[in-house]
Amino acid sequence: MSTNPSPSPSPTVHPTTALGELAAHWRADLLAGFLVFLVALPLCLGIAMASGFPPVGGVFTAIVGGILGTFLGSARLTIKGPAAGLIVIALGAVTELGQGDNYVGYQRALAVGVIAGAIQIVFGLMKAGRLGVAFPAAVVHGMLAAIGVIITSKQIHTALGVIPEGKEPLHLLAEIPHSLATLNPEIAVIGAMSLAVLFGLPKLPFTWAKKVPGPMVVIALAIPLGLAFDLEHEHTYSFLAHDYKIGPSFLVTLPKSLLAAVTFPDFSAVWSPVTWKYVVMFSMVGTIESLLSTKAVDALDPERRPSDLDRDLLVVGVCNVVASAIGGLPMISEIVRSSANINNGAKTRWANFFHGGFLLFFVALLPWLLQRIPLAALAAMLIYTGLRLASPLEFRKTWQIGWDQLVVFITTLLVTLATDLLLGVGVGIMTKAALHVYHGASLKSLLRPTLDAEVTDEVATVRVVDAAVFSNLIAVRAMVMRQVEGGARTVVVDFSAAKVVDHTTQERMHELAEELERAGVHLSTSGLDSLSPHSAHPLSARRRA
Repeated sequence: MSTNPSPSPSPTVHPTTALGELAAHWRADLLAGFLVFLVALPLCLGIAMASGFPPVGGVFTAIVGGILGTFLGSARLTIKGPAAGLIVIALGAVTELGQGDNYVGYQRALAVGVIAGAIQIVFGLMKAGRLGVAFPAAVVHGMLAAIGVIITSKQIHTALGVIPEGKEPLHLLAEIPHSLATLNPEIAVIGAMSLAVLFGLPKLPFTWAKKVPGPMVVIALAIPLGLAFDLEHEHTYSFLAHDYKIGPSFLVTLPKSLLAAVTFPDFSAVWSPVTWKYVVMFSMVGTIESLLSTKAVDALDPERRPSDLDRDLLVVGVCNVVASAIGGLPMISEIVRSSANINNGAKTRWANFFHGGFLLFFVALLPWLLQRIPLAALAAMLIYTGLRLASPLEFRKTWQIGWDQLVVFITTLLVTLATDLLLGVGVGIMTKAALHVYHGASLKSLLRPTLDAEVTDEVATVRVVDAAVFSNLIAVRAMVMRQVEGGARTVVVDFSAAKVVDHTTQERMHELAEELERAGVHLSTSGLDSLSPHSAHPLSARRRA
């Protein structure tokens, strides 16, 4: 008697593979990706315009980062896209390389992006993800605060409908009273309404108000206002006995199709000193911002899954090369959109893919709707971002960690505003190093710490002599990891013989302890009580009295 063969079992997909993650979590990731798309779309347009790029350039970046980044294996819950923190560098590249011709400057800035992306690929292959671990927090926050001031100084004039005469941040800040006195009323109404929504919506005593994306509420209100003011047609109107011009120049401008928007880099100025100044800025600042954002997102991940920073840096580099090659802005793993991604329930990297897919679909099929967005609304979003970066709370938090941190923070901020970002960061780092020497660290120890290790059973003690500071942190961390790889299940970092232990070292040791705890290894510190803290903050810098 013949029998029918039993059916073959259906192939199973392991949930840790890309397809397995998609099958297991596609609903949650699709919803999170859509909600992040609602936040990302207006920000991509606004960041691009503030950077001197065409609006669609920011969308290109997010599409490449979302779709290509997902398939290359980026960090799980990060959203890749253009960031406000790179606006200052991008605009500077367009302005200086164009020498009065913004389109030429744009094409040459794309060449800068391609080269900087290639350098980031090299960084990733060289395992340079650890650079983000050692970068001093006060310099990063000072840099971001300066960027916030610069963004706000430029965009407040756009939100008021005024074209300022100044170009530099300090001049633009000085012109704000004049712009307030000569504002275009209809444009200013859109800008003021947008700011009121962005600042006021999260403060409403309703649960739904904290879940609704503020940027999309702004767009939903600004487009009807723009239609009511007839911004699509150039005309003049009177208000309080004054005449004001208005028209399409106050709206977003997009090409007829995505293919028509593709722009290729111009490498004709590739060997100029200006080009390489911006290559260094893009590759260094973009790398540091991306690494710090990825680490911050890991800390927000409910499952506490650590990302491979080197792999993610490699992915960011590849995506930057591709995005810059077709007309897009440089990208990073962006913290604000990544936080929204996690808060909206994302489970895997497919949420980043869906966010990029929604952007591609929307911009390819509905460009007519985007062209009705008033520029004042986008400017308001950037002002909101800038004010958050330069919030007085950042000064207060830095002061609470220690007066030395505030000195580095303010120095970085002021030098950046007075000169440029690269010099500001450089002076900030030198200021921090000088303070360590002032507090007793030797010049030699700034780069090469004196370390020794003692292992008893499965307990390892790593002793740090002279100084444990940001500039030699990689060596200290490497020594700790060697003990772990050698089989130690408990590691104690002993600072009792150190003259200086800075905030960055303590913060990174705290983060490493959390990371190792998940692997079953206990990391602790000792000897800090023998040093004098600069403040009451538990991670304040300490020095030998």
